[in-house]
Amino acid sequence: MTATSDRETTAIVGDFLGRRRESIVTEWSGVPFFQIGGADYEQAVLDGGEVLTGLRRAVLAGDAGNPAGEGFSDLRTLLEALAAQQDHDSTLITQTARQMAALKGPLLRMWTEEDLGPDERTEGAVLLSSAVDTLGLILLDAALTAGRDTIASQREQLAELSTPVIKLWEGILAIPLIGTLDSMRSQVATESLLQAILDHQARVAILDITGVATVDTMVAQHLLKTALAARLMGAECVISGIRPQIAHTMVQLGIDLDEVATRARLADAFHYALTRLGLSVVSSGPGVV
Repeated sequence: MTATSDRETTAIVGDFLGRRRESIVTEWSGVPFFQIGGADYEQAVLDGGEVLTGLRRAVLAGDAGNPAGEGFSDLRTLLEALAAQQDHDSTLITQTARQMAALKGPLLRMWTEEDLGPDERTEGAVLLSSAVDTLGLILLDAALTAGRDTIASQREQLAELSTPVIKLWEGILAIPLIGTLDSMRSQVATESLLQAILDHQARVAILDITGVATVDTMVAQHLLKTALAARLMGAECVISGIRPQIAHTMVQLGIDLDEVATRARLADAFHYALTRLGLSVVSSGPGVV
């Protein structure tokens, strides 16, 4: 095609999308794409009209194959909202392809009803298909982004749930760490502990690593940084739960915890914390455990 025929095809397709708008939107409103999340008919019509307007703008601007085109950029908010309601599983790509095919079908069928020559009909069909395919790419990108955001949010929530801060006594806090400590969990643990120190005006904070499988240089550095940060907040940090295997590993790695109080068990760390506050636990009589 020449540049002139390209412009003519664009104009013809743009005119077609404008003239047949009502018919296209009516058919589109019945496809699953615009009924995601249980949207009613009126909402489906509104969404279909908005998508068709953006599609036509992209075609007229010569951006049918450009996801960053002006017409498509205006649709991103709507597409992101629709994509967020989709199932973000292994069927996402197939699901998106079927949805775009359901939009493309009515368009191409109505296009074949236009009184056009063979070349114009073929070139217009290619242009319409390209525009809908680009719409599908944007939708898929929005869905994948929504899925990544959901996973990131869930990971953050799980990290917060897995690092609870417990008030053991007035002025004494403990944070039991379980499993593998990565950068995100360590950061969440530090932030949670510092906030709790501020909220409870704690003077001693216990980091219990009884449930931590291994301690490497990175984990040890996070523990030291947390202890230093707690000290800057006016609280002493005690690390408990250092098992023989972990102690041996830390010695081999040359990890120095001289500036941080350590205890073998959480009970020992709690006793140490009470002592630091000038408190003690005494028996109230015979037979009391």
